[in-house]
Amino acid sequence: MYSREHFLIGAVASALLLVPLSGRFGTPLLVALFVYGVLLSVFIDLDHFVLTRVETGSWRHLRACLANPTDAFGDQDWVFEDVDNAELEHMRILSHVAIGGVLVGVLALLWPPVAVFTAVVLYCHVLADLLRDNGVA
Repeated sequence: MYSREHFLIGAVASALLLVPLSGRFGTPLLVALFVYGVLLSVFIDLDHFVLTRVETGSWRHLRACLANPTDAFGDQDWVFEDVDNAELEHMRILSHVAIGGVLVGVLALLWPPVAVFTAVVLYCHVLADLLRDNGVA
């Protein structure tokens, strides 16, 4: 799934999650949570670059995106076009779950409402990836 799609999913999920939290937190914190949710939904995908580095032995994909961030965000078909490994696709979801689990676990100890917020945003991200991967969406 493209970053722009994860951006929209993160925005919708975060906005919906703010409704029950609006009685608990003030406006500045709600705004910060919204921004956090959107950024989390997009930037969890940075793990793809680590996985591709392991597969190819090169950081060329990350360097290419850093050199052209507008295209990297808006037109991502070229980013990993030279990587053909079905196992990498499975590792992508696995790494999201592993990273998310650790992040939610740490936040559960520090700030439980934010842990739940994080878990739901990441759930929406992973579900969207799985729906796309399986041709449903």
